[in-house]
Amino acid sequence: MNAPGVLLDTGPLVALLSARDSHHARARQLFDECLPPLRSCEAVVAEACFLMTKVHAAGPGEVIALIRRGVVEMAMAAEQHWPNLEVLLRRYADRPVSFADACLIRCAEVHEEGRIATFDRDFSVYRWARHRKFQIL
Repeated sequence: MNAPGVLLDTGPLVALLSARDSHHARARQLFDECLPPLRSCEAVVAEACFLMTKVHAAGPGEVIALIRRGVVEMAMAAEQHWPNLEVLLRRYADRPVSFADACLIRCAEVHEEGRIATFDRDFSVYRWARHRKFQIL
């Protein structure tokens, strides 16, 4: 069982809420293995809500319900980290780094926690605190 504080990316969040998603079983396993709250950011929530509109109309509300129930917590406000986020986006400009990815990298730095629930292979390349590898769950 993983202690609270695992970082949560968009893919597992959407896959958990969509039984038709090809990664649904893996997402359920990840959520079963991680004690809440999982840490995420507003950028991940925005991506997840957008993607869930394609699943069904109530999908965005299901994302927010997980936050309201304490399964997921907002671990960082981007407005307090603009310079750091800019550095991360420039550092990984040669990769398909998203704003959500940069926010999660920064969350790892702020909370000194590199365990992440993600399906994004780029997190095997990204480093937090300049040199620390993510532990992909």
